[in-house]
Amino acid sequence: MRNTIKYMATSLMLVTSLVACTNLDETLYDQVASQNYYNTKEDVIRSVLRPFEHGYWSIQSRQVLNEETADQLITPTREDWWDDGGRWARLHRHKWLNTNGEAQSEYNGCYQGIMQANLVIEDLDNLSASQFGFSDSEFNNLKAQNRVLRAWFYLRLLDAFRNVPLAVSFYDTAKNSEGQVSPKTLFAFIENELKTALPMLTKKTSMGGNQNIQGQWTQAGAAALLVRLYLNAKVYIGEDRFTDCANYAQKIIDGEYGSYKIAPRWDAAFDWNNETCDEVIFAFPGSAGYSHWHYKGDLYWWSVPSKASDWLKDSKNKEGSHNIKYSASPSYNPKGEKYTFELGMPIARFKDYPSDVRLKKYTNLGNNKREGLFVYGKIAYTDDNGNTTYLKDHNGRYTLDLRDAVGKFGATDGDKWLANADSRLENGDDNSGWMFVKYPLYSDNETGQLESDYCEIRLPEIIYSLAECKLRLGDATSAARLLNEVRKRNYPPANWNTALYAPEGTAVLDMKEMLNEWGREFFAEGRRRIDLIRFDKFLNAWWDKDADEDNHTLIFPLHRDILGANKHLQQNPGYDK
Repeated sequence: MRNTIKYMATSLMLVTSLVACTNLDETLYDQVASQNYYNTKEDVIRSVLRPFEHGYWSIQSRQVLNEETADQLITPTREDWWDDGGRWARLHRHKWLNTNGEAQSEYNGCYQGIMQANLVIEDLDNLSASQFGFSDSEFNNLKAQNRVLRAWFYLRLLDAFRNVPLAVSFYDTAKNSEGQVSPKTLFAFIENELKTALPMLTKKTSMGGNQNIQGQWTQAGAAALLVRLYLNAKVYIGEDRFTDCANYAQKIIDGEYGSYKIAPRWDAAFDWNNETCDEVIFAFPGSAGYSHWHYKGDLYWWSVPSKASDWLKDSKNKEGSHNIKYSASPSYNPKGEKYTFELGMPIARFKDYPSDVRLKKYTNLGNNKREGLFVYGKIAYTDDNGNTTYLKDHNGRYTLDLRDAVGKFGATDGDKWLANADSRLENGDDNSGWMFVKYPLYSDNETGQLESDYCEIRLPEIIYSLAECKLRLGDATSAARLLNEVRKRNYPPANWNTALYAPEGTAVLDMKEMLNEWGREFFAEGRRRIDLIRFDKFLNAWWDKDADEDNHTLIFPLHRDILGANKHLQQNPGYDK
């Protein structure tokens, strides 16, 4: 097991059972932590890391909100599975209700993390570095990390709800707003927190990955959150901050906040040893024996066929069976006719450059290596008797033959289509939509199984953000060169002439293609919704979704339980009060 995982996990062992807590006023913190908890240096470290584990857990609700409501990922009904009272269809079609459980989970999860961070920040303000054997810089770094983590939570709340309360104290609630603050107030708070914390944080000064600082906010991590904040400032507060976004992005790229570089393989930032990948700016450490929240149902465990363990040979771990929750939105109707939607159709967008190595069928190559991103067609494997066989649907009635379309295909061979073009979320089956493996699903006999850290921020996000800023200013050439720095690894050099953007290749970069490229590079990484909003496309039509009637769905409603718990809160515009 990697040293970085040992360090983080050991520090968190005391509190892992509290990951899914829902009560912000737990007596654990109120009566124990502040009075007699801090006795050793290790106690301080454990306290500092506690909100990080909660933050890691909380990524599950964000994934649902930002991908199911966007144009690339879908959850179709699979005959007798995955209807769930129309829950996933409502998210896809922007018809969600005030009882939207995913939005409530995001709201509650973020505030739980914020209050945990507030507790640590205030406790450490009342302690001294010397009494625990820290240097002043080490102690300030610990305090700054929780300020950055708190800003990360608030950035998610700003993104999802815009109008939320501002809580800055665990002990003195009079310092917290009674009701919501304005988006500008929250934006300014996030900006100030990140700028204040940044110089107190550690800087990655050598190559070889984050290693033992994996899971800690560094200078580059804080600066990257500023890049996110400024890139979407026009969405959040109606102000253009692209110049500020480009400024911080350029500083990160130039190494002012640490040493990073693009990995030679697209999957290196997601692989089992990604603490050695210099592309990773911030990641939550994961390990088979400890936390690994991205290998859960709402993320990447349920993006392959339900019987995938027969194929992947990963049935002995504790995650239970795979499931068929996520598929790529279709490029074809059930008759085999290609759609003409501007949005969605992610597989078609990958195939715009057919030599893309990510289009290879996902395969475990052995010895902790993989290739390919997508799962499609028939899936062969060797059974316990040594015979070659094929995966079947979840009821075991027919051989799977996954295709880039949604319909009730059943046992129909993949080279044949249906007579009816009707295609909706409600009439899918196990063959509907290509599936995918973002983080590797290694077998039981491979040491890398479930060992990938969850990569929250990687260098390509910074490069793409800078490229978009330059493109918006009319400098398509500089934007293209930046994107090509990343894109080269996805295509054989023999195909660079057609795969790279001009002037280094013949591909044309414009704003439409910029959005397409965001979708390719960050496919299924939990950010598609905000990219669509920033490009003014979120309200448009795509497969099985009409254009929104108005813009109130750009933000989510506050759940009725949240409103009921605080009389000072107001429902977001456009939703039932």
